[in-house]
Amino acid sequence: MKATLTVFTPTFNRAYCLHQCYNSLLRQSEKDFIWLVIDDGSTDNTRELVNSWIKESKIHIQYHYQENQGMHGGHNAAYRLINTPLNVCIDSDDYMPPKAVEIILKNWYRIKDKPEFAGLVGLDADKQGQIIGSKIPEHLNETTLYDLYHFEGVKGDKKLVYRTDVVKKYPPYPIYKGERFVPLGYLYQLIDQDFVLLPLNEILCIVEYMPDGSSLNMLKQYRRHPNGFGFTRVSGMRLAKTQQDLFKNAVHYVSCAIFTKNRAFLKESPKKLATLLAIPFGILLNLYIRTKTNKKTL
Repeated sequence: MKATLTVFTPTFNRAYCLHQCYNSLLRQSEKDFIWLVIDDGSTDNTRELVNSWIKESKIHIQYHYQENQGMHGGHNAAYRLINTPLNVCIDSDDYMPPKAVEIILKNWYRIKDKPEFAGLVGLDADKQGQIIGSKIPEHLNETTLYDLYHFEGVKGDKKLVYRTDVVKKYPPYPIYKGERFVPLGYLYQLIDQDFVLLPLNEILCIVEYMPDGSSLNMLKQYRRHPNGFGFTRVSGMRLAKTQQDLFKNAVHYVSCAIFTKNRAFLKESPKKLATLLAIPFGILLNLYIRTKTNKKTL
């Protein structure tokens, strides 16, 4: 089936809530999309559930199973498999409002012949319809994700819709042995260096932060996956546009280096002076994370 948009959903043992996403896709006013389910090593009945929906033939569904690699590994697989012009990630505990695909495609046609645009950035909302964080300033005709957060004062998660040929230009997220998490913002910041986004004050996704989700377990993720977090902090230091952002990344980089016992962290840092100055604060951050995530909570 030829389609314009791929909605991809990385999932791990989320059969109990995946129906929300599926049902929301059935309700879409525009059906020009494929749903790609990346099953990241589930041991529940995800495979059987998705296969039952495939047999219903109500929407076009593509199912891909892989050994568990974490959220970023699911994104790697999706970007490798997608061949539609556009893609958007809807997490397994989230879903789309009925006109989301229609809104995405309508605005896609505004920029499809403008190569400087990597895609669209829209809003997330909760189940009560309240926007997560803040709206995007109305005066913006184009932006980067970095500029939204660091210069425009925008708060909260936002929904990204990317051109597939753009995301395929960049290297996949690294996979670290024994770890299952690399923050997704690494790729987005790379894209920001070369492209802009069309901002939309439209709700594209309804989010629910589940007790087993990464958003509510970030400190635990940090301690369990310090190589992944440290990797993104190296990139963050290199690409930071403000001294404040540079120093924040340096502090986190030091903290991650303590967790990984990397004694060469200063030598390996792309910003050695900032890293040197950040050492006391990185030690304090590391102690804080250790206190909040003792072994009983991991």
